[in-house]
Amino acid sequence: MLRSARMSRNGKSLNLALLFQALGDRTRLRLLNLMGSNEVCVCYFVEILKTPQPTISRHLAYLRRAGIVGARREGKWMHYRIVEPADPDGAKLLRQIQESISNDEMMKKERSKLVQICCGIMPARLKRAPKPRTA
Repeated sequence: MLRSARMSRNGKSLNLALLFQALGDRTRLRLLNLMGSNEVCVCYFVEILKTPQPTISRHLAYLRRAGIVGARREGKWMHYRIVEPADPDGAKLLRQIQESISNDEMMKKERSKLVQICCGIMPARLKRAPKPRTA
């Protein structure tokens, strides 16, 4: 029987139900895809996914509650990055998901769009936005 929360080998609890719910949404997978190994500002998610900022923030909060995304504020900008769960099984699952989404054609196009926006001609609304940083 699968329990919704269990103790990992290092004593930290992993809520498997919350983790699977976080990974079971296409928008959240798209956000994880865009973060990859970078720290990305919310404004880029809004631009690439063409989704309102409150919706993006709600999905990011869900990923944070699941323990797979961390955040940092820099002035008015919020930056998000993937964090590896302390539980080895959770970390392995997250790595497998990342590998799987990195092979999806739509996900590849969105990552390319992030690179184009950051390294090419930026839309006017993103001119002052901080560029994604590699973790």
